[in-house]
Amino acid sequence: MAITTGQLIQWKQQGRSIVALTAWDYAIAQLLDAAGVDLILVGDSLAVVLGYETTLPITLEEMLHHAKAVRRGVKQALVVVDLPFLTYQESISQAMHSAGLILKETGAQAVKLEGGYPAMVETVARLVQAGIPVMGHVGLTPQSVHQLGLRQQGKTQEASETIFHQAMALEQAGVFSIVLEHIPADLARKITQKLNIPTIGIGAGVDCDGQVLVTSDVLGLGEKHPPFAKVYTNLRETITKAVKDYASEVRDRQFP
Repeated sequence: MAITTGQLIQWKQQGRSIVALTAWDYAIAQLLDAAGVDLILVGDSLAVVLGYETTLPITLEEMLHHAKAVRRGVKQALVVVDLPFLTYQESISQAMHSAGLILKETGAQAVKLEGGYPAMVETVARLVQAGIPVMGHVGLTPQSVHQLGLRQQGKTQEASETIFHQAMALEQAGVFSIVLEHIPADLARKITQKLNIPTIGIGAGVDCDGQVLVTSDVLGLGEKHPPFAKVYTNLRETITKAVKDYASEVRDRQFP
């Protein structure tokens, strides 16, 4: 049976940690699913794969294309797709159209959007009322990179209270889960203890109900990694060596 949003909420109540990673293609999605990952996020961190410096240039069409490939590789995990920048902020009707298109065309079970300010909370509520499962995202929100930078958020008392209240408001609006990105561990713990829905941390300490990382960081594929990521293997080095060995054998006529 495929994992549902309701199961994630049950797992929080049971104290079962939720495992989440990102995917952008069929092959990786299939491997993550077979390895037992609970939630696969088709994140707008796809920008890294496509060579962009930030997540801002990603289009809805690009997200749809990659989400379809991911969904074809997944049998068990819950698939959540990011709404890219300026595909949901302009109006509720724009958000409805973008989110509906993702569910309709890709077969994903939910969407994720960034921010917890009042207008976004209203948007979330309307999406949920329309039957679209929504995952929230507060703290460091990469689509606001030019406003917030990539530094840790919520370090002052005022900023901490803002993020806390945003998380509470998103739960009231009906999100089934919230990503807490790059905030102090004590703030993440406070939010997690208060919410009835699961928190998924990324650089937010050990007390979240689950953890998510960008898969290319986990596998060591990138040139650099965020300070909160853990690199479990160095595929960049492994792949480079394999290709060099292949090239050498071809040039020396040792292969085939």
